[in-house]
Amino acid sequence: MKLAGVLFVVLATGVATAQTSAVSQSSYILFSVANPRVEPSQYSLKIREDGTGEYKATYTPSGEDTAAAPVDRAILIHDPVLAEIFNAARKYHFFAIDCHGSQRVAFTGKKTLAYSGPDGSGSCTFNYSHTNGINEAATNLMSVAYTLAIGAQLASEHRYDRLSLDSELEALQEAVAEKRALEIENIAPELTSIVNDSAVMNRARERAQRLLNEASMTR
Repeated sequence: MKLAGVLFVVLATGVATAQTSAVSQSSYILFSVANPRVEPSQYSLKIREDGTGEYKATYTPSGEDTAAAPVDRAILIHDPVLAEIFNAARKYHFFAIDCHGSQRVAFTGKKTLAYSGPDGSGSCTFNYSHTNGINEAATNLMSVAYTLAIGAQLASEHRYDRLSLDSELEALQEAVAEKRALEIENIAPELTSIVNDSAVMNRARERAQRLLNEASMTR
């Protein structure tokens, strides 16, 4: 291949890589849920195509007009969850569709899926969707949010109620096994803090360590 041809290929490859990187950085999915019957009563996940993102959650004040502190933390999402939700966004017209199902089902929260990027944008709101792919994307994201909510609960119990940690961690292990909790790596700091605390009962520390081990084995 002549030098000019080589340079063209290199430049073209560089441009394509830069464009892909730009899309990855600027494209994101925003998923929000509002349900006053559960805590947190509102939360959102903003996930960019490179896997970085943020989780925000607010809690309803109790009868004493108090509430758990709002959560605002950085997160990192991996494949296959990451690929599946962005594939769904592009398959279903960037969520710019009527996705709300007409069938009567139990209320599990007002959910909104939105996509924004150089290639398009859109959103849809639903309790339960008539589109299976939309439900699957929402289920994955709710499983991520469940993990993060449990992380906040573990941090609170570690500080104020250590005796509750064992049952909380056992429930989390079951949720991980059933894929109701995803992306456990995001609460590694909370789990590590429990593992390293000799004041926590050994069984709870062992459960936290197993969760950390399982999370590292999946990457």
